[in-house]
Amino acid sequence: MSEVLIMLGGGLAAGVLGGFLGLGGGIVLIPLLRFGAGMSPAQAAGTCVLAVFFTTLGGSYRHFRLGNLQIRPAVPVIAAGTVAVVVASLSFHHLATRGYWLDLGIGIVFSVIAIRMLGEGVFGLRKSPPRAEAYDGIRGPLATKLGIGAVAGTLPGLLGIGTGSILVPAFTYLLKTPIKVAIAVSLMCFCLNALISSSFKLAQGYIDLERALPVCLGTLIGANIGVLLNGRFSSGVIKLVFGIVFGFIALKFVVSYLGGSV
Repeated sequence: MSEVLIMLGGGLAAGVLGGFLGLGGGIVLIPLLRFGAGMSPAQAAGTCVLAVFFTTLGGSYRHFRLGNLQIRPAVPVIAAGTVAVVVASLSFHHLATRGYWLDLGIGIVFSVIAIRMLGEGVFGLRKSPPRAEAYDGIRGPLATKLGIGAVAGTLPGLLGIGTGSILVPAFTYLLKTPIKVAIAVSLMCFCLNALISSSFKLAQGYIDLERALPVCLGTLIGANIGVLLNGRFSSGVIKLVFGIVFGFIALKFVVSYLGGSV
């Protein structure tokens, strides 16, 4: 019973953070499953990607109701991500036999994003134009959108982590999208990618359904709370929180890789 409550609480925390930052909640769930529940890197990745599907589903719906979600400009990102997640999921079984490489991959991705977001949040290295937050579309050439989608689709398929770590910064910096719109579209894109990835991982035997069920319930509830909190904070605060969280988790995974590879 205690483990069920821990899984439920972890899912709730992941959902809140995911809805707030436009993530799938994997930055909470993968450490919880990997280090708290003692799962292998492959099992943690598989179980996580199923749970965060519910985070992104709930968060996407809430952002749609708030008017932040723009679907048509993101179609190329969605299409490229769908192809990439299928290809990456087919390769997952091979990588799963070398579990600690999953830890290293996650640590590297989180480190890069943390550094960039901390720079934005703390030092204000890039000022948004006065009308940027009012713009509700997604600018940028087709090739850029396809590239973003391809990279973002690879993460849930290969590492079991959310595309928020790629999509939110990419939409913000490369496609000149306001942070709250970027968060909304990120959740929607990852919702589809997570569904595809979790279907593959369920078939491959890398999802612990007994532990996933309470986590999924928690993420579904928490995502709606997180979206509501998102509307109460400025873009700068969101970026700062984003960077701090990613930096801490990145360090944890790199240390795990170093410990398991020696």
